[in-house]
Order: sequence, then structure tokens, then C-alpha cells
Amino acid sequence: MRISVGMDVAKAIHWACAVDEAGRTLLDRAAENTSEGIAAFAADLRRLGGEPVLGLDVVGSFAHFLGAPLLAEGFGLVHAPGFAVNRAGQSFAGEERKSDPRDSRIIADLMRTRTLRPILPDDEAVTAIRLEVGRRRDLIEEQTRRICRLCGLLSSIHPGLERDLDITCKGPLVLLTRHVTPAENRQAGKRRIMAHLAKTPHVQGAGALAEHALAAARAQMLAVPGEAVMAELVRELATEALEARVKIIRLDRDLAALLAVQPDGALIRSLPGMGVGAVFVAEFIACAGDIRRFPSADALASAAGLAPVIRQSGQKAGWRRTYGGDEALKRVFYHGAFCAVCRNDPLCKVFSDRKRRERKHHTQALIALARRRVTVLWTMIQRRKTYDPLIKAA
Repeated sequence: MRISVGMDVAKAIHWACAVDEAGRTLLDRAAENTSEGIAAFAADLRRLGGEPVLGLDVVGSFAHFLGAPLLAEGFGLVHAPGFAVNRAGQSFAGEERKSDPRDSRIIADLMRTRTLRPILPDDEAVTAIRLEVGRRRDLIEEQTRRICRLCGLLSSIHPGLERDLDITCKGPLVLLTRHVTPAENRQAGKRRIMAHLAKTPHVQGAGALAEHALAAARAQMLAVPGEAVMAELVRELATEALEARVKIIRLDRDLAALLAVQPDGALIRSLPGMGVGAVFVAEFIACAGDIRRFPSADALASAAGLAPVIRQSGQKAGWRRTYGGDEALKRVFYHGAFCAVCRNDPLCKVFSDRKRRERKHHTQALIALARRRVTVLWTMIQRRKTYDPLIKAA
């Protein structure tokens, strides 16, 4: 007998509700988020008999301490997305109420009436890739905000220099750690600017960069109020951006080393567009995990938000793209399709051109190509074969 156990996961105390196939409550209790509390809860589940399957509304993060020992004990785990739990709770009596016991019962009922995606144990390599990818994603987001703030400050006091420099590159950031305002650049001169750039290794085009800075400085003689304070902030942000670049490069090297020993790494990189760098492959493995979680390519496409959904009302019916799905997984497939087209992969280029002749705009063609590549990638991993353009089934 299948027993559905809904768990409202929390940092200190989890709440569990177990129901049988008829919806009768078999267990309704709290479990402390400690080794002893989880072990006692697992013992209670065994005493229920049957086949307990646990549904968690959180995957990873603080739920990892709960999920890892339960998977090691042999219990089946599934993921009940928080959005689905919230929507299901609105259909219950007292829809605005919120409590941990109520949420756990909703999760149990969802498991009893729905087929949810399983949670499978990950090996050390996949866990490390997921953590490194998460850290890299945080650094990229922080770097983007930092660069935008730096450009805003620099354009306030020296707009000509901001237009001439590509702030995302290393050389301009090194320049801005010391010489920011027009007066500072004119006073330093080309020789001192070159000497400052030479202190940092691997700065390309130092001479041209110094000439651009001096030309912009000679074209502006105006000093705006608050220039000194804003220049100091620019120097601080440029230093932080250089430090973040070093961390991101180190993470990229670590990801490349982890993918070298990951069995699926070489398979995924053989797909055109996915071998541009280690980031695409690492993002896919971090988001998808074990491919056995997806019984078909359609399930993987649905998880990525690339499967079209029907929209029917009365006599009107049609298809539209879904607005849900894992945004990170969707980004991997979309950017992979974009890179494949830009690098003139023959099959991807032909498919994209055919969609354009069908009066689809560029984004629609890329989404359709990304959906097709989901099937290809899922088939490659299932068959344990690298990409072969001659296999029509793929």
C-alpha cells in the first residue's frame, strides 16, 4: 500500500502528515531538524508499513539535511513545488489560512492525486557542481549590479571616458582603480597611466587604452560637484569588480575540472552549442541532476518551460508557450540553441531558417530549436552516445 507523506520543510522543525490511498490520516506530527529527530521520524514511518513516499516542498538548501538521510534509508522522495502547494491550498476550505500542519496535509493530498517528479540522490561530483554553479551565479549577479552602478557614476563625472571604455574588460577596470576624473588623467599623462597598467599582468592594449583616456580627458574641462566622492566610489567599485573577476575565473576552472570526471560531461558537450564553455554543461547538470528524474524528453522540456501548452475556451483553441519552468534550465537550452545557430551548425541553421520561412520571428525560431534540442540531449544521455548528426531519430 502506498502511503503519501507530505512534509512542510523548515529550518528548525518539519511537520509531516501521512495519508493512505483513501485519504485517511495515518500520521500527523512534528520532526525536529536534528539527527535524532530525523532518525525517530524515520522509525515512525517504518512502523506504518506499506511503501511511504515523502513529498518535500523545498529541494536543496536547508532541506538537504533532511533529504540526504531519508534517501540513504531507502525512502522515496518527490518534489511538491511551493507554487503548486499554494495554489492547491486556495481550493481548500479556509483558503487564506496558513499553518505547517495544513501545508503538510495539502502536500500529502497532492502526492495522492498527482504524479510528482522524484528526488534522486546525487553523487559528490554533481553536488559539487551544483554548489559551484550557485556560487558563480551569485557572483555574476553581483558583478552585473556593480558594473551598472560603476557606469552610472562614471557617466556622471566623465561621460566621454564611459563611452570609450568597455567597463566589463580587465584593462579599463585597472585604469579606473586610480585614474577616473579628467583632471587626474591629464595630470598623470600617458607615461604614468602606462606604468599603472603595467603593474597588473595580462592587460591587453595598454597603449591604446591610455590614449583613449587622455583624449577623453582633454575633451572635458568641466568639473561637476561631488566629483571627488564619486571618483572614490568608482575606484572602490573597480577594485571589487577585479576581485570578482578573479573569483569567477577560479570557479570556471573548478567547474571544468569537475566536468572532466563527470560521466555526462563529455556527452553533453558533444551537442553543438553546448561545448562553448564549461558553464552551459555545468548549469544543465546542476539544474537537471540525474536524468532518470525525467521519464521522457517531454518531461524534461516541461521542466525547462519549453513545452507548449494548450489554451482552449469555447470554440477558440490554440497553443502558447508556457510561462513556468526552471528559468536556469530554460536559459541553458535557449543560449545553447543561439550558439549553435551563430556558429553555423548545419542542422540547427536549416531548422532555424525553416522556422523563419514559416513567418516565425527570431525568438520563436530559437525556442522551437531549443525544444528540439531537448529531445536530442535526452536521447543522447539515455543511450550513452555522443551527438551524431547522421542519426535521424535524435
